[in-house]
Amino acid sequence: MSKNKNQKNDTSDNYGEIKTPRVKFSKPIIVLPAYNAASTLKATIQDIPPGSYNEIILVDDCSRDNTVAIAEELGLTVIRHKKNKGYGGNQKTCYDAALERGADAVVMLHPDYQYDARLIPHFLGFMETGVCQVMLGSRIRTRQETLQAGMPVYKYLANRFLTTIENIVLGQNLGDFHSGFRCYTREVLETVPYHKNSDDFVFDSQFLAQVSYFGFRLGDAPIPCRYFDEASSINFVRSATYGLKTLETLVQFALQKWGWIKYDIFNPDK
Repeated sequence: MSKNKNQKNDTSDNYGEIKTPRVKFSKPIIVLPAYNAASTLKATIQDIPPGSYNEIILVDDCSRDNTVAIAEELGLTVIRHKKNKGYGGNQKTCYDAALERGADAVVMLHPDYQYDARLIPHFLGFMETGVCQVMLGSRIRTRQETLQAGMPVYKYLANRFLTTIENIVLGQNLGDFHSGFRCYTREVLETVPYHKNSDDFVFDSQFLAQVSYFGFRLGDAPIPCRYFDEASSINFVRSATYGLKTLETLVQFALQKWGWIKYDIFNPDK
């Protein structure tokens, strides 16, 4: 799908003209990439506004607790991996399942009760107007608020550094590139060759680099977040690895844009 086609979705023909919503999503689907989420899953689901989704799909990546049993009790659609595929591998299954079920918009939400799911309809609203085709929940409205919510200082500093570099390289202006609350239109998921991405945490960084490369419109809005022992998190070593892999992805993006080297993750053929 070409960039020109994406640009045809602009909300106005004349600068400044306000138009009515371009589309009303008929089948938004929420996907939950889950691993050992038993202690937080029910609270996460209870926060999701009724009527804001058509289906909730939980993909369990070989949890060692009773995540699957709780998901089934809650009436969610459950897909179980036979072996652990990693965070990125889990998302691949999530998006495949949503597209197969006819989703016209997909919300990816971590089931660890870290993000305020009550805002889902509002984030979908940004995409329904055509203003954005991708929406991220930004945990960093202010430094004080973020640190008081419990984000570790080293993660805050790393987030600020990486987000600044990503905005410069990718030509964006987002507040938080590393959010676990993301919304995509179907067109985005059908265009981005996400199966070529890593099965590890850098999947997220690769995906946003691809979204930028293919010319989709990204936006974000503040979303309250919570940090507590049960909320999912990666340790310092894995965080450092993730950061280095993110920088590597940015180098690849730049080299691809300059036409010096071609990388498979930016090849639209899945």
